[in-house]
Amino acid sequence: MSRLPTLFISHGSPMLAIDDSPARRFLQDLGRQLPRPRAILVASAHWETMGGPAVSLAAQPETIHDFGGFPPALYALQYPAPGAPEVAARAADRLQQAGWTVGRSDARGLDHGAWVPLRLMYPDADIPVAQVSVVRGGTPQAHEKLGQALASLREEGVLIIGSGSLTHNLYELRGQDIDAPVPDWVSAFGDWMMSALRDGRRDALLDYRKQAPHAARNHPTEEHLLPLFVAMGAAGDSAQAQRLHTSHEYGVLAMDVYAFS
Repeated sequence: MSRLPTLFISHGSPMLAIDDSPARRFLQDLGRQLPRPRAILVASAHWETMGGPAVSLAAQPETIHDFGGFPPALYALQYPAPGAPEVAARAADRLQQAGWTVGRSDARGLDHGAWVPLRLMYPDADIPVAQVSVVRGGTPQAHEKLGQALASLREEGVLIIGSGSLTHNLYELRGQDIDAPVPDWVSAFGDWMMSALRDGRRDALLDYRKQAPHAARNHPTEEHLLPLFVAMGAAGDSAQAQRLHTSHEYGVLAMDVYAFS
């Protein structure tokens, strides 16, 4: 089996599941470009836990519609992929060995940070999926270490995905059209992140809050960027970052996708 990269996917609005866009079309093609994984482990911005990470052990995870105010057609969508409880259990063991206090959930389903991109990438829903949470209040350094603890799962054919958003200021999204112009403060942050990732400036990335332009404006809270550091850590110290896709939706949501390999 070819060794899988790790991925950071910007999942944007839940309407990515329905509305045509460059990001949607890219994700529809991405699954066909990758070696087929044996299972998928998603670190999603939409599952935050206190004090340490948690894993989902559900054998048949439900599709969670964890959003409000969208068209009925969105709530009708399902992603009935089987769970990956054995992968999740091994992930929990590795996280514990790395010093984390780990929660385990037998009932946690797939939130839209997981099922929306996966429904585009793997529409047959025939690859087992589990989730790992991000840690509320955790630093980028902590999430890189979280990813490092999971890295060995890649040798077992597990695709590790961090699902968040390269930019995520919902306060400035309201009323925007999907093809709204991109403000300078969004493009400047995205350009800085691309340059730092491409050049492997790990210390600058971990300190992005102080070093990247307009960091706090693009991320009033950090949970949507933390999955990037999970993917980065899981790829290993020598991994190279490659930007596979860049586009914007609603002006302020950068839809970048990165692979680490």
